[in-house]
Amino acid sequence: MQPDLNLLKALIADHTDEIERAVAGTGYLPRTVIGVAVFLLDNEGNLDLLTAKQRVTFDRFLQPLLDNRRR
Repeated sequence: MQPDLNLLKALIADHTDEIERAVAGTGYLPRTVIGVAVFLLDNEGNLDLLTAKQRVTFDRFLQPLLDNRRR
């Protein structure tokens, strides 16, 4: 399943505060999560191109944020 690129683009363009809240206290940096999102946008949402660490970042932060935006 590929992420919704429109939601992903909106998340990093207009809702970085949500990313900052999601990573608070985890040791992750918001720019790391945003970097994974930009990588996905540049590669048409192809999750197969993510490294193992990038995939963990996507699964832990981006996917839940995207799921919440779909509701």
